[in-house]
Amino acid sequence: MLEWAWPFAFLALPLPWLLARWLPPAAAPATVALRLPLALRGLEAARGGTPPPSLRRLIAAAIWALVVLAAARPQWLGEPQAVSRSGRDLLLAVDASGSMSTEDMQIGGRPVSRYAAVKAIAGDFIRRRVGDRIGLIVFGSQAYLLTPLTFDRDTVLKQLEESAVGLPGRETAIGDAVGLAVKRLRERPQEQRVLILLTDGVNDAGELDPYQSIELAAAEHVKIYTIGIGAEAMRIDGFFGSRIVNPSADLDEKLLRSMAETTGGRYYRARDTAALAEIYREIDRLEPAADTTRQFRPVDELFFWPLAAALLLALGLLGARFGFRTGSAVERASPLATARFASRQSGT
Repeated sequence: MLEWAWPFAFLALPLPWLLARWLPPAAAPATVALRLPLALRGLEAARGGTPPPSLRRLIAAAIWALVVLAAARPQWLGEPQAVSRSGRDLLLAVDASGSMSTEDMQIGGRPVSRYAAVKAIAGDFIRRRVGDRIGLIVFGSQAYLLTPLTFDRDTVLKQLEESAVGLPGRETAIGDAVGLAVKRLRERPQEQRVLILLTDGVNDAGELDPYQSIELAAAEHVKIYTIGIGAEAMRIDGFFGSRIVNPSADLDEKLLRSMAETTGGRYYRARDTAALAEIYREIDRLEPAADTTRQFRPVDELFFWPLAAALLLALGLLGARFGFRTGSAVERASPLATARFASRQSGT
């Protein structure tokens, strides 16, 4: 169906006629330096000079009408389409501190860093959350909101992919990350506020105490799902041979468990990529909040068609006005004929 976004633009249609009627006519030039005889004027017209005044006025009126038509923004509205929404507002808070570069995860049998595993598995989780608003927070020494809550999952995926370990600092500010998430979610409906926080360490930076952030989240009805990532055994080769160490010794499971239980969420432990993938699949099965189905109508802008037609007409009129005159009859006349004509006009 054809509609006009700005129909009030049609009020400008009679503007040129009103200006021509109200403004005084332009004064004619006092003298004419050169007057062509009738024969030369006929020759000029025969060789294709400018269009007659009536035709020029008609073309100018058509150009103005097309410009006004484009200004009114014609649009073609498609059929209404239903868009289902789950009603979730999900914020992902991902630890990007220095310890996330530890290569104790595997993808396809190849060792990768914890952060690379999160990118791969959390990215798949984001792709499946059709209809949710998703935002992304990365935290290290400080917490940063990379992507506000949005339906544009591609943008969230791109921001996650372009983030890097150490970008927000080398330490871990878990309390600040939760506080920032609560600040962003507090304006959303209570039953839709969800935070998924992933970390591999202990809170050792930031201004907000993590246990105070738990109280703040509970008061604002923000449900937090926490994920502790990192293997519990890792072989390290050294000068005196290899040894087995626990790369997750600093993981504060007590804090993460308390954070989840107090806010109505759940704590998960991801010791490898398979466990991490299963965790995200389980979170993906969250019951969606009740929400009405919304409809939208696709809109195709059509203003460029009348605008392009106006431009073509204007170019044609300018070409007739200036381009044809470059080869006019007087300029093609021989120098002798021009001199004779000038002599007769001067009376010599």
